[in-house]
Parts: sequence; structure tokens; C-alpha cells
Amino acid sequence: MKLSSLIRSALPILLLGLALIAAGIMILSKKPPEKKVVEELAFLVDAQPVYTEHVEFTVTSQGNVQPKHKTSIATQVSGRVVEIADNFVVGGFFNKGDVLLTLEQDDYQTDLSLAEAELAQAEAALQEEIARGKVAAEEWRSVNGVVPPELGLRKPQLAKEQANVKAAKAKLARAQRNLERTQVIAPYDGIVIERNADLGQFVGTGALVGELYSTEVAEVRLPLTDADLAFIDLESGISHRNPVTLSAMVGGKFQQWQGTLVRSEGVLDTTNRLIYAVVEVRDPYLRDNSEFSVPLRFGQFVQAVISGTDARSLIVIPRSLLRLDGTVLVADENNELQIKQVDIARSSPESVYISAGLRDGDKVVRSAVPNPYNGMPVRLPEQDPAEQDVADEDAALDTGA
Repeated sequence: MKLSSLIRSALPILLLGLALIAAGIMILSKKPPEKKVVEELAFLVDAQPVYTEHVEFTVTSQGNVQPKHKTSIATQVSGRVVEIADNFVVGGFFNKGDVLLTLEQDDYQTDLSLAEAELAQAEAALQEEIARGKVAAEEWRSVNGVVPPELGLRKPQLAKEQANVKAAKAKLARAQRNLERTQVIAPYDGIVIERNADLGQFVGTGALVGELYSTEVAEVRLPLTDADLAFIDLESGISHRNPVTLSAMVGGKFQQWQGTLVRSEGVLDTTNRLIYAVVEVRDPYLRDNSEFSVPLRFGQFVQAVISGTDARSLIVIPRSLLRLDGTVLVADENNELQIKQVDIARSSPESVYISAGLRDGDKVVRSAVPNPYNGMPVRLPEQDPAEQDVADEDAALDTGA
């Protein structure tokens, strides 16, 4: 009984020992797990090469359309208005040489007739004096050995009559001019802006009777800042008559007209430090079969784009790629990120024009990179296996289609 009790009490301990021995043997015989090196992929970026382009800058400005010539017409003689042309009304068009207004001519016709009569009398008196001089000369020649005096030959009287003829001719010419001046003649092709006289009205000499604008050439004064002058050679543009595109909304539609840069006003405006360039537009009112479809009316406010003179070789990138500190991210040939400082020739809301800092073929990073630094490893989409698999699948789908 004691032996069997001993065996029963020792059996669990023996089994536990055997289990521990077996577990130890299994642990010691187990191979250690293989260590795998985790490959860290470089940051994926989108980068595209950039190249220089020939860029011709333009400058934008704005201004009002004005006539090149505008005239306040006045009468050169006085009189009562007896006739007004049908087109001598506000907004009326006229041609050079048209009679716009006529004053009463009776008194001036009378002055002309009197001047003609005075000239005829002066010429007759001159002929009479010439004849008297010839008679006097014959009489003095009959007296031998005596030199005839000037008075004896009636030369002073002849000079007086010659002067009277000149005076009569001058008076006749003035009477003719005054008669012609009873008609107010249009000095050019144009449009009537204002009329200040009417039928039956008496106007004095020098009275303003209207205001005219020439429709042959329109001008637009364009203000330019000192920054604008950095992108156009104003003097060269004037000598080459650079084209200028004018635009405006007319009747709810966008319209354009072509002009040429003809001059600058040459001085800075002391109030705003601007210089004004002047653009000319021929036949703005389409009176000579102009190539425009809509007239460019005086007083119209227009936007202007002035073409530059010289093209420059620059690299153009989207403005969003320029960082706040004036740098650009570039992926080099070693797939490392480089932060490059660039020189900006000009910028617009859409683009940045770079004159230095980038070279042809540099791959500019177009995607966002958090916390970039020089030498940061990057990879491009064509080097990414996942991206390549997607590209291969897309190519296979395209081939299958």
C-alpha cells in the first residue's frame, strides 16, 4: 500500500518533468526566424523637365479714345446766319471742304465791287502817268545839253500811281477773302460735337459757332509705369510702330481694334509719376471701308495690350511652383531633391518667367513635398513599381480595346 501510494504521488511530478524536458528539447532545436530588411521607398514626386522659350512681353494699359484733331470753329467776319448745312448738327458727319454755315454776303459783295472799281481807276491812272512821262521825256530830249531832272520826267508821280495800284490790288484781295469767309468750311473729315449758331442769328467776328472732331485718326493716351518700361523699349517701339490691340465691350459683345504706337508725351506726370504713350487708330468711324466691324467711338474706354520689341529666352513655369522664398524644387539625375534659388524676370497671375537659376532639362517638381531639404531622396512616377503596374494595365486595356 505504501509503495502504490508513493508511485501515485510521484507520477504527476515525473510526467511534469518529462514535459519540461520535451519542451526544452523543442525550444533548443527550433531555428531562429529569418530577418527581413524593410525597404523604405523614397518620396514619390511628379517632376517635368523645363526648357527655355522665346518670350515677347506685352504691357497692358487703358485709356479713353480721343480725336487727333479737334477744332472750335469761329467766324472770321461778322454777319447774319442765312444758311446752315443739313449735316451741321450734333453727331452729323461731314467731309473736308463742306460748307457748314453761310453768313449774309451782300455787304461783302459790295465791298468786292468797290475794290474792283478802285483797282480799275488806279490802273487807268497808272497808264495815264506812264503816257505823261513819255511826253515829258520827249520834251526834254528836244533841249540839247541839259540833263532832265527826276521831277521833269514825272518819275515820282509814276511811283505814286504804281503804289496806288498795289494798294488797290491788296484791297481787292482782302475783299475777296472776306467774301469767302462768309462761308465756314470744314477743315477735315469729321463729326460735329457742338453747334452754337442758328438761322437768323447775328454773329460777330471771332464768335464760336461749333466744335468739330476729326474722324480720320483717333488717339488713345496710355499711362505706363516705370515697371512697364522694363518690358518694352518705348523709343524702339515708336520707331518700329509696334502694334497695339485695343479691346472693349460694345453692345454686350467683346470687340477689338488694331492701332500703332506712334509717340510718347516725353515727360513724367508730376502728379502720378506716369509717362503717357500715344496710340493711333486710322478711320475709327469706318468711313473709308475700314477692316474693323464696329466703329471705335470717341469717349470709349478701352483696354490696351502693347507688344514688346525684343524677344527674350526665358524658362516659364506655373506660378504655383514658385515657393514663397523665391526658390524652386528640382529632382536631379541622382533622384535627389535640390532647392534652387531663381531670378524672376517677370511674373503674372498664371506664370513666372525665370531668367537664371534653372537650366534646360532640369526636372522641376510639380507636386507638393512636405518639409523638403537638399539631398532628400525622391522617386519619379516612371520609377515607381506600383505606378508602372498601373501604367502597364492601362496600356493592356488600351491594346485590348
